[in-house]
Amino acid sequence: MATTAQIIRSQRKPSRSTRVVRRCWRCGRNRGFMRKFGLCRICFRELANKGDIPGVTKSSW
Repeated sequence: MATTAQIIRSQRKPSRSTRVVRRCWRCGRNRGFMRKFGLCRICFRELANKGDIPGVTKSSW
């Protein structure tokens, strides 16, 4: 869980575009982030298992 200061700092516009820090909107985690969903891998898995993300199904083969 990211601290409030880290989340606020990442929301500011950086001086260079390469310094953008993308964080999960749910928990604030910055590692394992999926741009398409705006979530980290942990939150993505929780929401996908509940069925809260439309179009995402668990694969089986």
